[in-house]
Amino acid sequence: MKHLNIAGSTITHSEISQLGLGTMRMNGNKEDGIKAIHTALDAGINFINTADFYDAGLSEILVGEALKGQQRDKAFVSVKFGGLLKANGGMYGIDSRPELIENYLAYSLKRLGLDYIDLYQPCRINPHIPVEETIGAISKLVEKGFVRSIGISEVDAATLRRANQTYPISLVEVTYSMMSRKIEDELIPAARELGIGVVGFGVLLSGIIGGQDPQHKLEHLKHMVSAQVLENFNKNISLSGSLEEIAKEKGVTLSQLAIAWVLSQGQDIMALVGSRTPDQVRNMISAADITFTSEDLARIEHILPKENAKSDYMPPMNLAQNGLFKW
Repeated sequence: MKHLNIAGSTITHSEISQLGLGTMRMNGNKEDGIKAIHTALDAGINFINTADFYDAGLSEILVGEALKGQQRDKAFVSVKFGGLLKANGGMYGIDSRPELIENYLAYSLKRLGLDYIDLYQPCRINPHIPVEETIGAISKLVEKGFVRSIGISEVDAATLRRANQTYPISLVEVTYSMMSRKIEDELIPAARELGIGVVGFGVLLSGIIGGQDPQHKLEHLKHMVSAQVLENFNKNISLSGSLEEIAKEKGVTLSQLAIAWVLSQGQDIMALVGSRTPDQVRNMISAADITFTSEDLARIEHILPKENAKSDYMPPMNLAQNGLFKW
């Protein structure tokens, strides 16, 4: 398994896989979820990503059970915090106030059954609170030994720089796929300048890329995106046939092609994939073996040029006007 190569990395873990396993949707068959994590670990995928609000904490419990009996340093556990859940499972806001962070961490450690978390990060930075205060609060948990390294999620380049000045940021987690490439303009260059690795999630756009029924998947995202973004989604989906031709030539699926494309963008970029079963994990692993020639990448760029890759289902990074942040 290929590993992240991050210049000037502050991560204490010796090696982190360039493929990461996301556990957000492991809310179906618990046994399958545990087997999926074991399959990943056995294959050398050691980056396990969860959050305290995924399935109201059940994701952390599942990860904890999967890690029982495993060597602690075999897994690099990444945890996000701050999401506020409704009783029906939906999210109604974000609360990442500095004074609450140690409380969030205490519950995560209990659910995971761990003494420390490898990477800890707010799911969003509250625009009403200086990022320096949020990162500063997490740095105190590093000093206490409960956190090994600090991450940050869904931020712009300016916020990343400010955060890194407060305490070295190890990884920045953001949406990235062949159909969503806005981070290439400013965020990736800034991360590379600072020696920060990029964790790309949404690599398959929640199953829209390479899924069995992308239009059905898109129905679930309609309430999250504007009409303009929805139109862009449909345009990009219409190009899937041409991308599938390239995938067939290589003897792989479109989803594998999409994962491999993200991996091809740099050794400092991780493809974080939400696989729920051992078979899905094995499918992801196979993608790591795909190689692209310069001609392959040029063909993909011709089919789906960067300026058209604007299919992003995540809310804007600055949600201040939406009233979702508590402070």
